[in-house]
Amino acid sequence: MDAFAIRVDDLGVRFRRNRRGRRNIKDLFGGRRRRTRPGEFWALRGVSFVVRQGEAIGVVGRNGQGKSTLLKLVAGVLLPDEGHVDVGGGVAPLIEITGGFVGDLTVRENVRLMAGLHGMSRPEVARRFDDIIRFAEIADFVDMPYKHLSNGMKVRLAFSVVSQLDEPILLVDEVLAVGDKAFRDKCYRRIDELLAEGRTLFFVSHNEKDLRRFCTRGLYLDGGGLKMDAAIDDVLDAYAADYATT
Repeated sequence: MDAFAIRVDDLGVRFRRNRRGRRNIKDLFGGRRRRTRPGEFWALRGVSFVVRQGEAIGVVGRNGQGKSTLLKLVAGVLLPDEGHVDVGGGVAPLIEITGGFVGDLTVRENVRLMAGLHGMSRPEVARRFDDIIRFAEIADFVDMPYKHLSNGMKVRLAFSVVSQLDEPILLVDEVLAVGDKAFRDKCYRRIDELLAEGRTLFFVSHNEKDLRRFCTRGLYLDGGGLKMDAAIDDVLDAYAADYATT
């Protein structure tokens, strides 16, 4: 438990309206704190924390406060404009969960493709293929083009693939808010299994019940900064109190 899973130091990322602001070589390597230019805003700035291996962290805050951006920075999808993100191991990202699947490929081909892109070897994919399809409950559709699946089937398949990865860190962004109750219950059980194995959970959600169920510690983001880092019950109580006063 002494080793870190995620270490964030003075993290900042900026955007210009609907796209990333331009950066030059000095911005990337100069080491100086960036000034805010006209038309820019900082989605996150000055954020620092450490997540130990095996911790279950819940990230809370209103929409637009930088929660999903933080997950993308941890996943390596975005690069910071300031500060550093260090990840002590691979990540299994449940972020924009159906992204990357190819509509014209069959379900079978997509499983092989996506599992391979996440680092799973061909023998591993072959060994786990039946479990992936069984969990997703789409055994009758494995040779159908992915684009013909229902939205629920697509989500089930994506969760099934990513939850089979052996990566030590699980990044989850609201994925449990989709699907029917039976599927959500199955996801809950799978996450419980992963946590029992000692995986690290970094979980963004607006669902207080889910946060209290899975997480022991919370990060409260507000205005692009880290307002509170404490036990999950204390963080949720503080968040609820702030919301009640506005």
